[in-house]
Amino acid sequence: MATRWAICGAGRISHDFTVALKTLPPGEHQVVAVAARKLEGAQEFAKKHSISRAYGSYEELARDPDIDVVYVGVIHPYHHGACLLFTNAKKNVLCEKPLAMNRREVQEILASAKKNDVFLMEAVWTRFFPASVEIRRLLAQGELGDVKMVRTEFGLPLMHIPRLSQKELGGGTTLDLGIYCLQFISMVYNGEKPESIQATAVCRETGVDETVVVALKYSDNRLAVLTSSLAMTLPNSAIIVGTKGSIQIPDHVWCPTVLDVNGKVTEYPLPEPYLPINCIKSTGMRYEAEEVRQCLLKGLKESSVMSHSDSMLLAELEDEIRRQVGVVYSQDSK
Repeated sequence: MATRWAICGAGRISHDFTVALKTLPPGEHQVVAVAARKLEGAQEFAKKHSISRAYGSYEELARDPDIDVVYVGVIHPYHHGACLLFTNAKKNVLCEKPLAMNRREVQEILASAKKNDVFLMEAVWTRFFPASVEIRRLLAQGELGDVKMVRTEFGLPLMHIPRLSQKELGGGTTLDLGIYCLQFISMVYNGEKPESIQATAVCRETGVDETVVVALKYSDNRLAVLTSSLAMTLPNSAIIVGTKGSIQIPDHVWCPTVLDVNGKVTEYPLPEPYLPINCIKSTGMRYEAEEVRQCLLKGLKESSVMSHSDSMLLAELEDEIRRQVGVVYSQDSK
C-alpha cells in the first residue's frame, strides 16, 4: 500500500516537497490532503497538485483519519505548535528543519511523539542524498583514516526575505543555513558532542544573526569550522580531512550531487521535477520521504539516520551559538 501523505502549509517548501514525492512510484507515495491557514490557499495548492482534500485549518487536517504521515512545511516559529497538534492526534510527522526554535521546544516535541507512540523526524534532507550515504559508508570503512578536520560553509544573499531577516518569523542564519553545516559536522563526527564551541557573528539591528563563524573542538584534537551567511554567496562547499585523504563536496553542500574522494569525482544526478520548483535540487527531498516510508513499514518511531538524539544535539548546538552571539527569540523566555 502507498504511504498516504498530508501536507501542512501551502508555501514554497511544501510545493517543492510535493513535487519531489511525485518522482517516487505512485504505488508507494500519495499526497491525499493539504491544509493551510486559509481554505483558498489549500484549495489552490490541491488543484495544482491534484490532491483530493483541502482544509482551511491544521486542526481539520489533524482529525482526518485517512493519513499515514504529515509533512510540516510551515515557518520555523510554528513548528512546535504544529508538531504537538499532529503528534497528539496520533499522526506520524516529518517536520522541516529546524525542528523547533530551541532545545526546550525540541524536547517537548520529542516527548509528545514518544507519549503518543508515533514516528517523528526532523527533515534534514541532506542526510538522505546518495552522496551523504556514500560519505557515511566511506567514513565507516575507514577510507580517510582518522578524521582530523571538517570545514564547511553555506552562504547566500537572502536578507531581503522577511522570513529570514525578521526575528519574530524565526529569522537568522544559524537556524536556516548554519543548521546544514552543523548537521554535516555532527554526521561526520557520529553525533558526538563537541568539547568546546567558539562562535562569533555579525548581527543585524533587528537582532538576527546575519553571518556566523563557529569553531568546534572534539575529543582527540579533532576540529571543525563552519561559516554561515545570509548576506553573501560563499563557495558552499565542504571538506573532510583525514590521515589517509579527503572527501570534498565542491558545491551545494545542503543538497550534494557531486563527491570528490581523493581526486576521484562521482556524480549523483537527480530526477527532473514535473512542475517548476522554488529551490535548487528540491527533487532531492524524495530521499527523506522514502526514508520515512521505510521506517513506517518497519514500525519504527525514529530514523537512525536522523534520530531524535541527532535533533536534540542540533538544537543544543544552535542554542549555544545563539547564546554566544546574542540572538534571543521570544520562545527562549518561555
